[in-house]
Amino acid sequence: MTVVDINIHHLPEDLFTNEKILNGFLDSAPRGFGEIARVETMDSGKKHLILEKPAGHQNLNYVEGDYSVEAKLAAMDDAGVDYGVMRVPVWQEWLDLETCRAVNDNAAEIVDRSEGRLFSTACVPPWGGKENIYELERCVGDLGAVGVQLACHYGQLYLDDPVFEPYLKVIEKLDIPVIAHHTPLPVEWRSVVDYTNLRREYGRIVDQATAVGRELFSGMFDRMPGLRFIHTMFGGNWFANAELLTPHASNKKEALTRLDPTGGEKIQSYLDHNIFFDMTHPHSWGKHQVEAAIKIGGADHHLFGSSFPVFYSWMGQGVEFVQNELEISDAERELILSGNAKRLFGLPI
Repeated sequence: MTVVDINIHHLPEDLFTNEKILNGFLDSAPRGFGEIARVETMDSGKKHLILEKPAGHQNLNYVEGDYSVEAKLAAMDDAGVDYGVMRVPVWQEWLDLETCRAVNDNAAEIVDRSEGRLFSTACVPPWGGKENIYELERCVGDLGAVGVQLACHYGQLYLDDPVFEPYLKVIEKLDIPVIAHHTPLPVEWRSVVDYTNLRREYGRIVDQATAVGRELFSGMFDRMPGLRFIHTMFGGNWFANAELLTPHASNKKEALTRLDPTGGEKIQSYLDHNIFFDMTHPHSWGKHQVEAAIKIGGADHHLFGSSFPVFYSWMGQGVEFVQNELEISDAERELILSGNAKRLFGLPI
């Protein structure tokens, strides 16, 4: 059975040796909002790029050598992954256009060197200026990007904000899917920052669930019905929230209507046509939870992803989990492992 991993992280291969590109990453982190970016040398001699918020609380770690085409293909061979879709993990929330161009150019080089096994997504600032639009069109038209990546939010703004609509309308016109990756922390981050797992895992769930909810309730898919968003982290466990957030009308006369009982069918329509989910290292979530997500959201709405190289083991463990541990049909397994990726990204596989 063909396996496509839609969550393989990409950074420029010369990130740690090209001073201009490295500074592009370091200088883009908004220090005024408490984001601290730095590089240190590990005991192994490898360089290590770290993002902290606040100081002393690490949220992102990138190790030199993990992002080469050779590292990607070797891990894929070891895990039984046939194809991969690359994205810049999290950092695209801040990158300037010039740095994005360098990121996109290197992604295209990796795609060429992978001999058809890797595909790229466009990394572009999401504002509607002409130069940003030109770069998006260059990525899709000239570099062969199969989708576009966005962060769940930019600063304080989630993707339902009107400021993003000019850019999103171009994406809709190009008919390419959006990978909406989580950011290091949600907008409201102070309640989860003190404990590592709460900060680095639950914080991403909060970010994704907030983003999905705002997109669904905003009506943005009425204005842009062709948009297709693929959210990481199972959309922040959205399968557990959908019924709760679209309550049924009461069968009694209530003194006060505290929740909006309308709109459930419209929300379900958006979930059917506009929202899909990246099964981010699915074995980490647990067998019963993943099976529940597939049963509720549908196998045709879930795509396998590993977050390689956060943990090298996640790719192989994730493939084995989907192939051998989930109690689902072979047709559902095929959709999750490759069919949905082929359809949504238009992969020539």
